[in-house]
Formats: sequence, structure tokens, C-alpha cells
Amino acid sequence: MSTNQPPQVSADPSGASGEGVPDARQRRTILIAVCIALMAVIASVSGLNVAQPDLAVAFDASQSTILWIINIYTLSLAALLLPLGAIGDRFGRKPMLLTGLTVFGVASAAAGLAPSAEVMLAARLFSGVGAAMIMPITLAVITSTFPEEERGRAIGVWTGVAGGGGVLGMFLSAALVDVASWRWLFVLPVALVMVALGMALRSVPNSRETSGHAFDTVGALTSVVAVVGLIFVLQEGPERGWTAPATLLSLVVGVIAALGFMVWELRRRDAALLDVRLFGERALAGGSITLLAVFGVQAGIFVVLFPFFQAVLGWSGLLSTLALMPMAVLMMMASGLAPRLTARIGPRATMATGILLAGAGLALMAAIVSVDGGYLSVLPGMLAMGIGMGLSMTPSTEAITSSLPRERQGVASALNDVTREFGTALGVALLGALLSAGYRNAIDSRLAGVPQGPADTAREGVANALDAANQAGPHAQALIRAAQESFVDGWQHAMWAGVAVMAALFLYVLTRGPQHPTRTPANEPEPADATAP
Repeated sequence: MSTNQPPQVSADPSGASGEGVPDARQRRTILIAVCIALMAVIASVSGLNVAQPDLAVAFDASQSTILWIINIYTLSLAALLLPLGAIGDRFGRKPMLLTGLTVFGVASAAAGLAPSAEVMLAARLFSGVGAAMIMPITLAVITSTFPEEERGRAIGVWTGVAGGGGVLGMFLSAALVDVASWRWLFVLPVALVMVALGMALRSVPNSRETSGHAFDTVGALTSVVAVVGLIFVLQEGPERGWTAPATLLSLVVGVIAALGFMVWELRRRDAALLDVRLFGERALAGGSITLLAVFGVQAGIFVVLFPFFQAVLGWSGLLSTLALMPMAVLMMMASGLAPRLTARIGPRATMATGILLAGAGLALMAAIVSVDGGYLSVLPGMLAMGIGMGLSMTPSTEAITSSLPRERQGVASALNDVTREFGTALGVALLGALLSAGYRNAIDSRLAGVPQGPADTAREGVANALDAANQAGPHAQALIRAAQESFVDGWQHAMWAGVAVMAALFLYVLTRGPQHPTRTPANEPEPADATAP
């Protein structure tokens, strides 16, 4: 990256202990601190999903309002990642992390005490703002602090927490809802924030970019509009309808803003918020596309698995979340193993191996799942998917962060996070739509003899069918069985679509994936101050 006045990375002298680069013990503490902060953010993405009925009763709110309470956090988080990541690079990563933790903690506490849906919406909005300050900085601190020989392992830990933390957060949230109330859901993120704040104040070093150009305000604003527009389409399309005026307007605004962002960034070149020309490089393009697809499939699978456990197997929310833990644990373990495998066979082969395993897991779930097969019919596929996703995520993340210079690591980390958020929204929208369409197409032929009222209700979804069984009289068991079998049919449509995505991604990575660990200014030593632990 070149400018008239080349950017430099400098250490913030405030609070410096004079020790320079953190030693091994400090680096372990730094890694624990940023992973705890990340865990607070990730757990809050999915935690409220288990409490939707409780929120509706507490606030006397519609389903649309409840969905906004859940989605506004993700929307504000995704929209602000790039601008706040760049601001953290410029004004200091440690101050940004501490500010984000404070905003996030206060907003989470306010959400737990919210007396109305309006207060809850505002609290969730500010939680997303705080999360957008935290998330890119946690990875940027790792990439700017750890030496090259340790960076891959540290990123593996980070990706393991990012990938498996959502499942762990959902499990803890479901347990809290079962034994206490939905308000206790916010105790977990507040507690994690307090721990992370204490550790970050003592151990996390500060670094920042000394830039010779003004902040790219136009790029930041157009990126926010583009992300809001496109994420809104993916979140609201399934609810409002893909051809609804609000959905189409959001799509048009998002696409125009995205095109405007790219044109503007190409004009800014060296002073750009994000140099879009870098997507022509194998590492950045391959890592981004892999994360987009892998997180999309993972999120879509969760949309399919939860109703299977609850509506087909009849499990509680807590038990359903517990059933996902083997996949999450293997994902976290494989994320830690991936750097060693990358060192032996290279990032492209490691990513391709993970994608192949994930695709095989999807194929197993599509081929073996049945109403009578129970949990054991999906467990082998879940385990293969967990390993595959873990192996593919770590080298993909490292490929993205190593493609940008060290002084732009906040932007690199934000790009990594935006890609994950887009993938998640895309996977939920598309695989969820395939599941619903497959269910509706399959259930009509199974409703012969069922009264018109319960039959119409059953066509809306498997959960609706189970509720309507009480009005089906002697046809109740036939209605339940029809709904469960139709759900499995819809499941298979979604799984085979996931297999197709993984097959295409596998071929792409084989031909265009990163061949060797990237060597860029991001791998050069950087002075950083560290307070004594």
C-alpha cells in the first residue's frame, strides 16, 4: 500500500511499560481476553432465539416486533463493522476495544432490564454498535500482536470461538430460560464483558495507523447503506415476501450503494477504506468466498436442525441445543488443528479437505435422515460437518487478514466478519426457503382425509401442524406423521442444495484457492506497547 505519506503503525505510549512486544505469557492472556470479548458478541447473536415466546408475552408484542428485536442487533453489527474497524486502526485498537466493551455491556444490561419493546429495541441497537467495535478489533489485536509462527494457532483459537461460540451461547441461553427467565439471558454477556474489560485493561497492547490521508467518510457511509440494504433483504424477504415493496426497495438501495462503494473505492485507490482491487488476489477472494459459503451453510443447517429436534423428535429447546454440541466441539477442535495441517500441506489443500468433509456431512444427513431414525440418523453428518467447517474456517480467515497490511488489520478483520454475517443471513434465507418450499410441496399428497381446517394450518409449517393435530380428531396421528415426513422431505431439499454449494466451492478452491501462506506487510514485526499483566 503506497501513499504520498506512507501509513505507519505506532505504539501508543500511554500506559506503556516499556517492554515492547508482549512475551509468551502476555500473549496467552491477550488471546484469552479477546476470545472472551468475542464470546460475548457471538453469544448475543443467537441467544434471544430461544426466548421468542417469552418476549412476545412479556412485551405483548407481535412476531414482527420480536424478529426486529432479534435482527436489529445483527443488522447494526454487520453495517458498522467496516467503518469502526477502520476507525480502530486509525485511532487505536485498545481504546476502541475498551469503548466497545463498555457500550456493549451497558446496552446488554439495559436490555435485561427493559420495561417495553421500544426500550429493548434501542438497547439491542446499541448492543450491535458495541459489538461492531469489539469484533474486528479482537482479531486485529491477534494479527498485530502475535509473531508469524504463532499467528496461525491464535487465529485457529479465534475461529473456533467464533464458529462454536454461537452454539454454546444458545445452550447456556436455553438453560437460563428454562431455569429462570429470559431476562437472565443478558447476565452472561454482561459477565463476559466485565471479565474481558479487566483483562484487556491490563494486558492488551495498543497499536494504531498513522495515516497521511483523511478518513474515507464517503466509503464508510456507502458501505453502511449497502450492508443495511442487502442484509435487510435477506432478513425480511422470507417474512414480508421477496416481491414486497419494502423488500424490493431495500434490494435496489443496497445494490446501488454497493456499486457506488466500489466505484468510489476504485477512485480513492491508496486512500480507500477498502481497496477492492485486492479481491483479484487468490488469498482474499478465496478466503472470503469460502467463509461466505461455509457460514451460510452452517447457519442454514441450524435453521433445519432445530425444528427437526423439536417438531420431529419432540425435544425441548435445551435438549435440542445440547444435541448440537458434538458438532460445535469438533468444529472448535478442528479450528485449532487447521494451522498445523496448513503448515504441512498448505492452505488450499486444508481448505479443500474441510470443504469436502463438510459436503460429505451434508450428503450423509440428506441420505440417511428419517423420522424413525432419530438423532443417530443425523449425528454422523453433523460430526463430519463440524470437522470440515473447522478445517476450512481458520485458513480462510488467515488468508483474508494476511492480504491486507498490518496497519489495516482492523479493516481486514472487519471484512472477515462482514463476510461471515452476509453468509449467515444468506444461508438462513435460502436454505430456510428451500426447507419451507419442500415441506409445502410434500405435505399436500399426505393430507387425504384430514379435515380442511387442520389441513390448511398444517400447510403453513411443521410446528403449525402439530398445534392443529388437536382439532384433527381421529386423524391427529396421521396429520402429525404427514407433517414429520414432509419436513424430512424439505430437509433433504435443503441438504442437497448445501451439497451443491459445497461441491462448487470445492472446485473453486482447488483451482483458485490460496496456494501458499501469504507474505505481506501484515507479517512484519510491529512495535506494540503492553502493560504488565
